[in-house]
Amino acid sequence: MTMTAWAIKGREFANCNCSYGCPCQFNALPTHGNCCAVTGYQIDQGYWGTVNLDGLRCAGIYSWPGPVHKGNGTMQLVIDERADAAQRDALNRIMTGQDTENMATMWWVYSAMSPNKAQTVIAPIDFEVDVDARRGRLVVPGLIESQGEPIHNPVTGAEHRVRIDLPNGFEYRLAEIGSGRSTTQGRIRLELKDTYGQFARIHLSHAGIVDEATVQR
Repeated sequence: MTMTAWAIKGREFANCNCSYGCPCQFNALPTHGNCCAVTGYQIDQGYWGTVNLDGLRCAGIYSWPGPVHKGNGTMQLVIDERADAAQRDALNRIMTGQDTENMATMWWVYSAMSPNKAQTVIAPIDFEVDVDARRGRLVVPGLIESQGEPIHNPVTGAEHRVRIDLPNGFEYRLAEIGSGRSTTQGRIRLELKDTYGQFARIHLSHAGIVDEATVQR
């Protein structure tokens, strides 16, 4: 089967249930033994074949009973209501790991480890993210409310800055880490507060990370 080439350059904000360090980023088991997360993406530039994806947004809600690599997860995608039929199909294919080399992106992994897939939602996505400031906001009416901010020093209250550098990762090369809180409705119900928040610039393709995807210093 012929693979359709695609690429997406943009920004993400993600909030999972792990502690601020997120052991998964270090090949360790998740903080509480299971993994659940909310993710949002702003596509600044993108394409799938001849389909232009510039300016669109997408999001995902995920839940696994154990570590992600043990599988049996449940996932639900959200695609920007502004997308036309071709763009919706393209984003759905990309976020379910289709037209992607094995293990090349986090979307491929999430989908492969989530046999339980709820119907994709087409909805307005209110999304803002400032990677360097470690601030983000993701709202899908009636489904997702998620907020991200810097970690604060418990003694002084000052903003604490920390980053994770993954030279061989499949999602980003460098991510700013902060604190997140999220509430989701529907099939996957999550209540996260003061847990791992991730802010990153991403540049992905059907073959994996495009190496210029780094946080600006």
